[in-house]
Amino acid sequence: MANPFVHVVLHTGDLAKAKAFYGGLFGWSLQDLPTPKGTFTLIKVGEGTGGGMMINPEPGAPPHWLAYVGVDDIEASSARAVELGGTLVHPITKIGFLGSMCVIKDPTGAHLALWQGKAGFW
Repeated sequence: MANPFVHVVLHTGDLAKAKAFYGGLFGWSLQDLPTPKGTFTLIKVGEGTGGGMMINPEPGAPPHWLAYVGVDDIEASSARAVELGGTLVHPITKIGFLGSMCVIKDPTGAHLALWQGKAGFW
């Protein structure tokens, strides 16, 4: 399938409470990774789409899950989203050695992240 969902990230105001809830509910394996902007908790689900959890980077925004779709060319895909009436709400950002991401808003107001991973990463 072209452009599958590859990752989902919970943005929350209480990372410890979210980890306890989802770890207990689903038995997910959770691994904390330090980043320059705080802790990112990697969710390992085995088979299927994995994800992560982090403190919400937008103060005052409600907790939410953000889905990521894999793309081959993040610059072309984000430009195409804008051509089709979307908005780039978070610029293309390199995520360490893993790849690059951005967040778009579709014409209906829904947010979606685009992900171009390095070979072997989502």
